[in-house]
Amino acid sequence: MWPGPRGPSAPHLAGPAQQPQALLAGFPGQWAGQWGVPAPAPGPAAYPSPALYNNAGWDQQALAAQFQTLQLQQPAQQNWYFDTGATNHVASDAGILSPTTSSVHSPSSIVVGNGNLVPVTSTGTAHLSDNLHLNNVLVAPNLIKNLISVRQFTIDNNCTVEFDPFGCSVKDLPTRSEIVRCDSSGPLYPLHLPASALLASSPSSLWHQRLGHPGSEALSKLAISSVIKCNATTNDGLCHACQLGRHIRLPFRASSSRATHNFQLIHCDLWTSPVVSVSGHKYYLVILDDCSHYLWTFPLRLKSDTFSTLSNFFAYVRTQFGATIQGV
Repeated sequence: MWPGPRGPSAPHLAGPAQQPQALLAGFPGQWAGQWGVPAPAPGPAAYPSPALYNNAGWDQQALAAQFQTLQLQQPAQQNWYFDTGATNHVASDAGILSPTTSSVHSPSSIVVGNGNLVPVTSTGTAHLSDNLHLNNVLVAPNLIKNLISVRQFTIDNNCTVEFDPFGCSVKDLPTRSEIVRCDSSGPLYPLHLPASALLASSPSSLWHQRLGHPGSEALSKLAISSVIKCNATTNDGLCHACQLGRHIRLPFRASSSRATHNFQLIHCDLWTSPVVSVSGHKYYLVILDDCSHYLWTFPLRLKSDTFSTLSNFFAYVRTQFGATIQGV
């Protein structure tokens, strides 16, 4: 929303309000002018420029021109860049590290190239792939680049890093075999990992959730056929979501009510056997008396025989015990 028009007199500013600073680099006390925006002039520069308004009101064109020279703060990046002058790995976002701990045993700040101090909030570990990781990564939110200390990187992974005009190569130190090749066309050396390396770091439990909770046999077939990259033999235990998804109803609530005499209340359950008996019975009707806990079991060949079996049991109770079943 543009500022409204003002009177013919020059606007009066109450108090020496400071001009907003655009800190793009993120270093404390460092002006954005070092990154393409000119730094403000010293002295009474806290007041707006007279070119922004005149006797007729605000000059919208001049104000728009001023806004065009501003830049927004860059968002947190997840890319990593090699730095031969860094003594520690540094990240700007703690969300890309695991686990993240407090900076009790880590330095409270780091010194950047211009001598300024950048505060460190926490430390963590970055798992780049199955065979590449970063230990003791310092989290400095004021930075805009995630830096890899080449010295610490070679120690953590027992590897070498070779730089050339077209990029860099990470090689295993004992075998000299190439782990990853990172091509670069810009002024920096980024660490680019192939998609297969990122997929390989995913455990089987994560693939189980990604693919809609399939069974271990289905995951093993996908891993053997190289569709996914995970350890097919890893047993991560039972999945709580799978157990809840296979329940056909909620559990019964605990009840303290008991029948006071026989056949006041009976409980029925129809069970299906996975194996047919020698006599051809596949279903079993179980009837339990709530008072005496006496149990009757009736084998059935067909599930449709349940109603006739219950009717015969009701008649059996009336003739043999002289009682009537009051509730089921």
